[in-house]
Amino acid sequence: MLQDILVVGLINSGIYALLAVGFSLVFGVARIVNIAHTGFYMVSAYLLYTLLTRAGLNFFLSVLLAVAGVMLLSVIAYKLVIEPVRQHEAAVLIATIALALIFQESLLRIFGGHFRGNPTILEGALEVAGVSVSYQQLLTLAIVVVVLIGTWLLLHRTRLGLAIRATANDLEVANLMGMNVRRVAMLTIAISAMLAAIAGAVVAPLTVVDPLMWLSPLIVILAVVVLGGLGSLKGSMVGALIIGYAEALTVFLLPAGAFLKGAVALSLMVIVLLLRPEGLFGVAFEEER
Repeated sequence: MLQDILVVGLINSGIYALLAVGFSLVFGVARIVNIAHTGFYMVSAYLLYTLLTRAGLNFFLSVLLAVAGVMLLSVIAYKLVIEPVRQHEAAVLIATIALALIFQESLLRIFGGHFRGNPTILEGALEVAGVSVSYQQLLTLAIVVVVLIGTWLLLHRTRLGLAIRATANDLEVANLMGMNVRRVAMLTIAISAMLAAIAGAVVAPLTVVDPLMWLSPLIVILAVVVLGGLGSLKGSMVGALIIGYAEALTVFLLPAGAFLKGAVALSLMVIVLLLRPEGLFGVAFEEER
């Protein structure tokens, strides 16, 4: 049981970190609460399923095509649905909810409501310090770590990353300094969708896909980003670890734990907000606002 908790908790934390970092990026730069974020995660999982099982492509090419397709879809959705109402927060919230429902109903229409399983890419397992970890799980962890490190390097070692961080810190000053904040916001949406797409692609071979799979991670990601502090990437990482292992402990230690993990995540969020309303790492963001 301890082995399962360690492995499952780490994998869940990595997936939640990818989703939460992307969500926080969009909120920090564009001030958009993107409810459709996990919808892109779901679309990526279905694209991977289609490319693997129907087109017969290999895993890595399928992942690249799925991620590229979701990034293109995110840019189109931003230009057509989000940008026209971006100045109105309530309208943006409603628009992203509608976008997620469009994804859900479209996939339901195309694939039906059945659960779809992806083939396991790597068979077998590896014994690490007495813990048996499947090669598929190791591949998932490796991809998550590489992507998170790559995201950190992008944000801290490139001019685009500097523009993103400057826009997140102060939108008006970034605009006065000559930065094209609309273009930065669009690129941030694409990067955010890329992270969600990678999360969907790497988790798909470990589970099944269905047209409602965007709802459960959405609740968890909202808990993660609020727990860590809205707009804080470091907070998203820490919050993902806390929620990921809290869920694993709940599933393996409590009766009917699989049905309680969402409630546990939300309970942790409420407790932290009662003690620290800005979240664990939300001080700087609160001062900026």
